[in-house]
Amino acid sequence: MPVSTATPSERHLLRARDLADSRYTEPLTVDDLAAAAHMSRAHFSRAFKRAFGDSPYNYLLTRRLERAATLLRSTDWSVADICMSVGLSSVGSFTTSFTTAYGMSPTAYRAYFPPAAELITIPGCVLRAYGRPTKSTIREDRVS
Repeated sequence: MPVSTATPSERHLLRARDLADSRYTEPLTVDDLAAAAHMSRAHFSRAFKRAFGDSPYNYLLTRRLERAATLLRSTDWSVADICMSVGLSSVGSFTTSFTTAYGMSPTAYRAYFPPAAELITIPGCVLRAYGRPTKSTIREDRVS
């Protein structure tokens, strides 16, 4: 019985999903994901939805919105900067998609959490080291 060297389509779908997970910040399209899975766009879209329960576009958008939510909670970046950093190009579309997914605008979501500056803890040893005077005059007044 001959051994098949063909990779099952599920593995190709996993390859495409991994691509979406790891490179969501890039301008990926469904065509790019279909190419990674070695399938036509239509066949890929049907197979992806069957396997993962969501369309490839919605899956990619969800990854981007999840990352945006994390950045809104943990940074002071502007909403526009966050939008661009997660691979989206329209702040208006980002705001609409975010509001649909999270039930509030990105700005309202950020206001719901403490400011990012409050989340940063600086160890006491670092505070003491940087709090010391830079020009010390101790023992400089002695004449040798």
